[in-house]
Amino acid sequence: MNIAVFASGRGTNFAAIIRAVKKGKIKASLALLVCDNPKAGAISRAKRADIKVALVKREDFSSKNDFQAKILQHLAENNIDLIVLAGFMRILSPELVQKYQGRILNIHPALLPSFKGAQGIKDAFDYGVKVTGVTMHFVDEKTDHGPIILQEAVNIEEDDTLESLEAKIHKLEHRLYPEAIRLYTEGKLKIIDRKVRISPLEKIL
Repeated sequence: MNIAVFASGRGTNFAAIIRAVKKGKIKASLALLVCDNPKAGAISRAKRADIKVALVKREDFSSKNDFQAKILQHLAENNIDLIVLAGFMRILSPELVQKYQGRILNIHPALLPSFKGAQGIKDAFDYGVKVTGVTMHFVDEKTDHGPIILQEAVNIEEDDTLESLEAKIHKLEHRLYPEAIRLYTEGKLKIIDRKVRISPLEKIL
């Protein structure tokens, strides 16, 4: 199975996925990094791991459709089976989502459906909730909306700062993302309506 990781930033979740593949926890090929930011740390991580990089900058295209069409071209050329969004700061086109329906994973740093959007950690912290967490989900046409694969909670303690909460969330992300990919690549996930069923007797790490 060929995996494409989409990232725009430092790529810390990408790094966790690379480690899981190297250790044999994920039995698949990291065939491609799709990145829209030439300064992204994810690019250097990909190069160190000998992963092909497709740098696709939005400003190089006259329209969003042309931009997304170029991404689709890279996916087709590399025979991509699964797309993994790891901090990609662009909304995917409906065409791309439909073409890879049920084959796009995303991570969100809150317990969906709460605190959607790009600032999930800060929004939860500022709201004053006592529990937040991480959600792994399939991607559909709506933002932070697709069927949920895994969720795990994190307590917000009285002495937590935004920075300490971010550290706890990121640590959990780095464990849950490889696990969700493993379940997918092993055929353990089945979408029934809005619910994701995990194969019976499957132990979640």
